[in-house]
Amino acid sequence: MVNIILFGAPGAGKGTQALLLAEKFELTHLSTGEMLRNEIDSGSWLGQQAKSIITRGELVSDELVIDMIGDQITRHPHAKGFIFDGFPRTQVQARELDRLLQEKNMQITALIELEVDTNELTCRLLKRGESSGRSDDSSIEVIKKRIEVYNRQTASIIGYYQTQNKYFPVNGLGSIKDISERLNKQVRHFLP
Repeated sequence: MVNIILFGAPGAGKGTQALLLAEKFELTHLSTGEMLRNEIDSGSWLGQQAKSIITRGELVSDELVIDMIGDQITRHPHAKGFIFDGFPRTQVQARELDRLLQEKNMQITALIELEVDTNELTCRLLKRGESSGRSDDSSIEVIKKRIEVYNRQTASIIGYYQTQNKYFPVNGLGSIKDISERLNKQVRHFLP
């Protein structure tokens, strides 16, 4: 089983590339962002809480996200593996994910980071905000805060996976096809 964390700052292209990888390698795509957006769209209490937090450019609580991930893993008992998109975002979540996977006799194979510079991230997010109407992508202040939160909190999990020899950076610049080819080449190294 191959379990990959596709990692990178907001706007790095994780969602697009995770879907392509999931299709190519027949892996189950788990996107915390998508799960949260579904809750927001449903108007549930959880969705209302999440919307308030996300609109401020902050992260949803670890406990809430971990519960959602555990539920999704349980719903896919015959998966060939998982691509985690947008999770984990903190070292606490990384440790909890390891614990959760160990309970299921699984482990993370690799964390693959899409490396993209801040200026490119900002441009991508503003364009996405214009086309999708997502409130978290339409304000330069919120975008800057999201990238700042990423750099301060989320990027620290790179070291967590480096100590396990599971960290693999990939250039996230270029066309979707070029980035996809780089990722495919990396993932092939992990296949049995």
